[in-house]
Amino acid sequence: MTSAKSARRPHHWRRDLIELAALFTAVAVADAIANLIGHQPDGPYMLMASAVALVATAAFHTWWARRHSHAPPPDEADAAPPVGAGATAGTATTAGGAEGTGEGGVAGAGEAGTTLWRMRTTVLDAPGSLAALCTALAGLRVDILTLQTHPLAEGTVDEFLLRAPATLQAQELSRKIAAAGGASTWIERADAHDLVDTPTRVLSLATRTALDAAELPLALRQLLGRCTIHSLPAVSVTGRATGQSAPVEGVLEETVMRLRDPSGGVISVERPYLPFTPTEFARARALVELDARLGPRVPRSEDVLTLPEGNEITVRRADRGDLAAARAMHDRCSQDTLGLRYHGPVADADRYLDHLLSPRFGRTLAVQTASGRLVALGHLLWDGDETEVALLVEDDWQRRGIGSELLRRLVALAEEAGCDSVYAVTQSRNTGMVAAMRALELPLDYQIEEGTLVITARLTSEEAARPSAPTERARR
Repeated sequence: MTSAKSARRPHHWRRDLIELAALFTAVAVADAIANLIGHQPDGPYMLMASAVALVATAAFHTWWARRHSHAPPPDEADAAPPVGAGATAGTATTAGGAEGTGEGGVAGAGEAGTTLWRMRTTVLDAPGSLAALCTALAGLRVDILTLQTHPLAEGTVDEFLLRAPATLQAQELSRKIAAAGGASTWIERADAHDLVDTPTRVLSLATRTALDAAELPLALRQLLGRCTIHSLPAVSVTGRATGQSAPVEGVLEETVMRLRDPSGGVISVERPYLPFTPTEFARARALVELDARLGPRVPRSEDVLTLPEGNEITVRRADRGDLAAARAMHDRCSQDTLGLRYHGPVADADRYLDHLLSPRFGRTLAVQTASGRLVALGHLLWDGDETEVALLVEDDWQRRGIGSELLRRLVALAEEAGCDSVYAVTQSRNTGMVAAMRALELPLDYQIEEGTLVITARLTSEEAARPSAPTERARR
């Protein structure tokens, strides 16, 4: 704060002395002129004109002096503005001491020494409830990045994306929210992907679903956060009715929602740690309705590859339209090859194909020769929170790198889908599958029980960029 003594301006006595000297000089000059022209014929008129000129000059001098009497001296004009409400609104100081302007300063503080949190709490549907939460967060130096409200029959669920000091613990944050009126508070760490606003994220998920029917389970998982999704078919692989059904509008039961699968059966979504809100249920139902309106679809891109011996093969996505070709490949496969793939009696192996080729349960890659014959299938299957990979290569086309190429592509698809790991179920004598998994050069876990071998590969971000063994010739 500036003191009164420092605010008082110095008295400029030199300026007063100069003005007094100028005044005396003007009087002397006026007297000389009066004596000179006073005896002339037009003397009185000239004296009157001189008087008017002097009065006008004096008036102008007085106005000019008053106008600039309050102007600060040059050294004060360049000084910093005083600290007050305006300065507080215009600048922000980060935790590290650096200054920024407006939201930019706050955003800079979030880069270092802060943590992103996702928080959901229930408050009374009454005026001031949200204000009490915001006041409590401000007291903890927490910045609210986004806010969504989900109206309920009783109360309102408020969902926040927060940037908080790194020293703030979740327990302390939860206690403050409870004291401000929040109930059933849920808090978890967030990342940079959560900074995307909800409408943008929903539109992106809808676009992915529209392009590929296999994206629906993944889109639901990304839309609703950590949850378990099961596709329950209306008919089992043995042809018996499962009794799984749901009304067209779906069913919401707190932590479980059941949606009618457009391809038959039910899509079950479970999130035991946090009840679903009507808003989330409506969003999920809209994605399922979009999938139903568009019907079966898979991307039709194809990759033409050249095997080491010179044969050309085409790798593409497969669906139920390839069912006849897949059954024909089954007929050409030996019983041992089918047994290694299906881990049991192979008489009913064809029954599994309708399930495996459905985009609802995962993604399937097919390999066909230049003549159009299907010689290999690779499956990436959604298994709740986990992901399974499976391969079937016709006997005459084994040991040519086809299985390794399919597996590499399936792992890349799993990584693109955000899976943390993939597992393969086979038999310990299936040396080809074991070699293909080891060729991924990923961390592997092995579990063996009664001759059944489960190999789990933990994915890395570099896997999708690893070049394939065969040479890629063209992409159409």
